Amino acid sequence: MKTKKIIKYIISWLKEYIHKSQSNGFIIGISGGIDSSVTSCLVSMTKFPTIILEMPILENRKNCLSIKHAKFLTDKFSNVSYLKKDLSILFTSFCHIIEKKNEKSSLALANVQARLRMLTLYYYANMKNYLVVGTGNKVEDFGVGFFTKYGDGGVDLHPIADLTKSEVRFLAKELNIAEEIQKVKPMDGLWEDQRSDEEQLGASYEQLEWAMKITKKKGSNFYKEKEYDIFKKYKILNQKNKHKMILIPVCKIPSFLK
Repeated sequence: MKTKKIIKYIISWLKEYIHKSQSNGFIIGISGGIDSSVTSCLVSMTKFPTIILEMPILENRKNCLSIKHAKFLTDKFSNVSYLKKDLSILFTSFCHIIEKKNEKSSLALANVQARLRMLTLYYYANMKNYLVVGTGNKVEDFGVGFFTKYGDGGVDLHPIADLTKSEVRFLAKELNIAEEIQKVKPMDGLWEDQRSDEEQLGASYEQLEWAMKITKKKGSNFYKEKEYDIFKKYKILNQKNKHKMILIPVCKIPSFLK
């Protein structure tokens, strides 16, 4: 993998896109995870004004990795500014208005958190004529659809969505992203029990990457039960979340009816 050339290519792509869009800069949400850390670093390297925004919601502990990464970027790039907005009051107010938390509402409320963050990002983006940058990788965005529709999926552009998790890790190493961030267990931070992405998906990103590649090969054979289980898991998630990965369906009215 030509890591340095890929980094250079993405930065060039970002610069070209922002020029065409006639926007003033970028804004990106950071979480302390590897995807948002790599993406925010790439955006910062464009030298365009960049806001990195941390948006905790009901977090019981300090997100040291997010703070560490923010310092890494603001120390290294003069075009980067760091904002932190705690959305806990906004979220609890929503919960109070809608309903009390219960087991059935857990997923819906997890998605609400992602959508509140999207609203916050677009507030600042609209105020400054900035672009909201997505942080999803290829497996999440176009493999299993592991994102919230109109939440973390609500963005203007996707710099790393054609890179698998493994490839993102190579970029993280090249960009000197903090070692702790490179090794941290992936999690979306939307659940009180701090469950990891792998616990939610039922498979690791490496396993899902493998399954994603296998689906592109015709006549594939499976010799191990575990391999078949992972492939089946991938296919189920891919089909279930297909609506997130395609354009919104439009009912085309025949011309003879108009």
